[in-house]
Amino acid sequence: MLTREDFLMIKTLHDHGVYQKDIAAELGVHPKTVSRALKRGGAPQRKRKGRSSKLEPFKEQIDGLLSQGVWNAVVIWREIQARGYEGGISILRDYIRPKRPLRSRRATVRFETKPGHQLQSDWGEITVSLGGGPTKVYFIVNQLGYSRRFHFWCSERHDAEHTYEGLIRSLEYFGGVPAEVLVDNQKCAVVKAASRGKRATFHPRFLDLAGHYGFTPRACRPYRARTKGKDERMVGYIKQHFFVRYRAFESWEQLNRQAEQWLREEADQRVQGTVKEVVAQRFQREAPYLRPLPPQRYDTAYLLFRKVAWDAYIDVQGNRYSVPAPLVGETVTVRLGLDDTVRVFHQERLVAQHRLRPAGAGWATVSEHHAALWAQALQVEQRPLAVYEEAATWS
Repeated sequence: MLTREDFLMIKTLHDHGVYQKDIAAELGVHPKTVSRALKRGGAPQRKRKGRSSKLEPFKEQIDGLLSQGVWNAVVIWREIQARGYEGGISILRDYIRPKRPLRSRRATVRFETKPGHQLQSDWGEITVSLGGGPTKVYFIVNQLGYSRRFHFWCSERHDAEHTYEGLIRSLEYFGGVPAEVLVDNQKCAVVKAASRGKRATFHPRFLDLAGHYGFTPRACRPYRARTKGKDERMVGYIKQHFFVRYRAFESWEQLNRQAEQWLREEADQRVQGTVKEVVAQRFQREAPYLRPLPPQRYDTAYLLFRKVAWDAYIDVQGNRYSVPAPLVGETVTVRLGLDDTVRVFHQERLVAQHRLRPAGAGWATVSEHHAALWAQALQVEQRPLAVYEEAATWS
């Protein structure tokens, strides 16, 4: 007989697009049982004796986390504590324990990839103390499918440019490029998700990045967590280990330095639970199958276009930056780097470079840019003295 918790699990998986027969297989029930539960809109009613436990109001949230692949009791305990749970962790573990066979069955269908074949990419987020105050941190996790070696990079945004930058940093950390990169259906990579009979449509710039590094882009099917489960588990692993051990950081630079040190000293040296092997040792067998990095790094800077004003300045994010005077009236290309560099190009030639200024910090000027304008402004028409003598006579 289905319990209320079983129905919540059914509903969550069904809302994420999982087929009813797959839900039934995971719960160990007949597909018609799942179908009837969805039509009924709940589990079979039965009377409960005794008072409810402190855990009762939080079971729906717990089942939601379990359906998303979060099985760490400590992590779940902290999540529900933030929602007001006042009970202990033992009762939570007792509630989760009977459901763990479901996790084991899901693990048996995991597919393995050949060395150097695939990298999986995903984003996570967490709030930590950064620079003395609470800050939301986005981190991209990129994991090699065969060796389970992974790399992550933290930033203040998770847009297209930061996605590409994080992926490139991971490839540089691994020292090579896999044959394919599997991504979720975020808009920075996938314009239109795959559907039955139709392939995914990738973002033109992501295709450009793939061509530059020589990998084949792949997108997982929507709501099919098994396709990219390895990487999604790494998001939880980082939260449960790195961000539990390190909770405060001075700057973004210090955060990412600490992350790479932890990766080398801790994550790379762990014995991976599925393959039962030290990750660093398994990566040594995978590394020769990775393709070499290209000689030139892909430019992940934001791409902007500006028309040069009459005074030889362009506007970028609330401030003005000088460019050579001969470009007045021309349209220039601006590359705004993730390191706050402002590079200005005209017909693919670098003509100016600045550091991005905070709003209200004033204009950025390079004196050489306006030399021609000043020379023109200082030109004064010279007249003979006789003109002034004649004017004085008439007065």
